[in-house]
Amino acid sequence: MKIVAFKIEGNGIYAQDVPAFAEAIKGAQADVVLVPGNSRVKRAMPAAACRAGAEIDTNVVELAIEGDKVTASRWAYRQRILVKFSRAARPWVIVTDPALFGEICAKAGVTAAELPAGAAAATRTTTNGVVAAGNGGESTIKPDAQLLFVAGAGWTKKQADGALHLEDAAATIKDFLAKSGASLGSSKSLVDMPEAAAALTFMSHMNQVGQTGSTPRHAKGLATCCHGEEPHVVGWRFINERRAVNLDANCGWAQGKADVLYVADAFAVTKKVAELLG
Repeated sequence: MKIVAFKIEGNGIYAQDVPAFAEAIKGAQADVVLVPGNSRVKRAMPAAACRAGAEIDTNVVELAIEGDKVTASRWAYRQRILVKFSRAARPWVIVTDPALFGEICAKAGVTAAELPAGAAAATRTTTNGVVAAGNGGESTIKPDAQLLFVAGAGWTKKQADGALHLEDAAATIKDFLAKSGASLGSSKSLVDMPEAAAALTFMSHMNQVGQTGSTPRHAKGLATCCHGEEPHVVGWRFINERRAVNLDANCGWAQGKADVLYVADAFAVTKKVAELLG
């Protein structure tokens, strides 16, 4: 059985990626093709697999190989059931959880290679540049970022001097995001606040993480000024390393829901880390 893995990173154009990925699948002449499940792959690989006559499965978190039989595992039913399955069809494209791609490749005994030069896109469209969505600013949602930075309602509360510091909160968060390259998350209570919407213009309900928001899969997570109770923690269950900053030593994060809890002022901690990042 032949297994190959392709390291696919960065941004791409759908019309160019689809034929390139399809040619790579055909050219590999492998039984199983492993690729990381970043946003670029998930956008173009399904169409490429169809074009190459391959089967495809996404969000795979584990791979077991016994002779010629390959068994994949992925979560189902809102991540409550771990499903193990196999396919007889070949080639079989397996899109792994991006954080587990290296580990799965190591277990399969393969080294991820660069994607071969692809076929020319069959389109007359030319790209003059890429403009970020929104009001011309940089997107704060970065699925491929190593760190998820989550802001809670505490950023809009009165601080030690008894006053609100919404503009300072906005500047501190933006500075940290710019220097760390982190993806921004938010608690529901924060994005529902009218005063927060006026000050934190770079944040919307799209940033919401938790029971009623998204369930990201970043390698590390840092929660600031949120209480860490169940509605918050549900969205963190696939974060590998969880840390939190809160002034309350008895908050939800302290009840075994965070790997490390810093009992400190989030304003001061975030500014200091941004300063160290330079």
